[in-house]
Amino acid sequence: MDDVLIVGAGPVGLMLACELSLAGIRPIVLEKRAEPSELPKANGLGGQIIELLDHRGLLERFSEGSPFAGRAPGFPFGSVPLRFDGLDDIPLRLVLIQQPRMERLLAERAVELGVEIRRGCEVLSLDQDADGVTLGLANGTADGTADGTPDGTPDGTAEDNVRARYVVGCDGGHSLVRELAGIGFPGTTADYVLRLGHFKLDGVADPFKPLELAGLEPGWNRTPHGRVLLTSLQHDVLIAGVREKGDGARPQEGPVTLEDFRAAVRRVLGRDLPLGEPIWLSSTVVQARVAERYQAGRVFLAGDAAHLFPAGGSALNVGMTDAANLGWKLAATLHGRAPAGLLGTYEAERRPAAERTLVQTRAQAALDRLDDEDGAALRELLGEVFAYEQPARHLATLLHGSDVRYGSDPHPLVGHFVPDLALADGRRVAELMRQGRPVLLDLGGGADLDDRDRSWIDVIRTRADDAPADTLLIRPDGYVAWAGTPGLPEAISAWFTPSPA
Repeated sequence: MDDVLIVGAGPVGLMLACELSLAGIRPIVLEKRAEPSELPKANGLGGQIIELLDHRGLLERFSEGSPFAGRAPGFPFGSVPLRFDGLDDIPLRLVLIQQPRMERLLAERAVELGVEIRRGCEVLSLDQDADGVTLGLANGTADGTADGTPDGTPDGTAEDNVRARYVVGCDGGHSLVRELAGIGFPGTTADYVLRLGHFKLDGVADPFKPLELAGLEPGWNRTPHGRVLLTSLQHDVLIAGVREKGDGARPQEGPVTLEDFRAAVRRVLGRDLPLGEPIWLSSTVVQARVAERYQAGRVFLAGDAAHLFPAGGSALNVGMTDAANLGWKLAATLHGRAPAGLLGTYEAERRPAAERTLVQTRAQAALDRLDDEDGAALRELLGEVFAYEQPARHLATLLHGSDVRYGSDPHPLVGHFVPDLALADGRRVAELMRQGRPVLLDLGGGADLDDRDRSWIDVIRTRADDAPADTLLIRPDGYVAWAGTPGLPEAISAWFTPSPA
């Protein structure tokens, strides 16, 4: 029996696979698609996931060749522009990277760590008992394609069922794992359809020039019948979107064609646009949902399988940090070194994070949805408010995800992501976290560990200017479990010491 089966080889599933493998667990990733998708469903990352990638030594890979990687100069909050000019210490950082490249980099890292990725594996059924979970796969797909084999060929297994001690559903908003596990997914569905497309503009130096001639501007263009989005992340590709209510707002069955897209543009604008050759077209109905539970027995949910947000820019940040939170806890449990109740803290910590994100994305969606004069007035007034430093800082923290704190310890660092201190030995804290292990950072020379904990908690003794505490106990996901020397043994026992048999 395997230890962990991850259903879904998107960014969240691959991130979880990497985290588990760093911790000594070799999961198997099952992906329904026979080949990696080339659809740019996402175009970047922003929020705490940037710090986490830095912790794992992956940020440089993700940033290479990116049109932009660094501190965010601004961000649209429900079509109200936020500007961070002069606020050099805000936490929000961005990396523009399209999802296919993101998935390739994560898959490469997973294979480096020994993860097996089986493609062409469609889950049909799920049964669990006290010892494990059995997944029924479509006939002939149990072996799939193992990306981790030298030649990328199937491993020869021929069976209809696979079994593991745990299963994690990272299989998106229409998660079959969630459905089969009997987990509800309450929330709302918008009354409009959003069609998106990427269009190749051969020989065009400025992708917006043809649109300016058509009387449109970059960003959202509102009309009485809906709105059209026009933007670009590279000089020869135009990103266009059409949002409409009414007859055009019915969910579309089957793939979106160029004529479908052009017809939607005509309904909203009353005329055609010079769009170019389509690279990718999609249609979606925006939803706002959080799963009733993140765990049902030995089955867990992460990413879009656990939450859907009605405004962009947050889904991957929340989903990939779900993976980091769950990975080390699941590994500790499988290694037999988890305190009682450790796995339960996954839902206790990450579900409130999703609920908080749902609040701010619902607010963004509401601001964006108001098309009348009242909406215009509200956006204009909020634009004036957002220009002040404190509202801008607050919203930057909200978008970053660092407004969510685990627990209620009185020390201001506990429950937050560790700051990247510059240490006296020349390293940064991020460099200490490459292996995904707990770290006891002794900045005062007085911390120590029992022999039972030394084998899997790294002790780093150094100094730091303006150290926030003499000792920091850092979890593998980068969050501070304890700060200070008094109470440290109890904190180690609470997070990292196996419960007595």
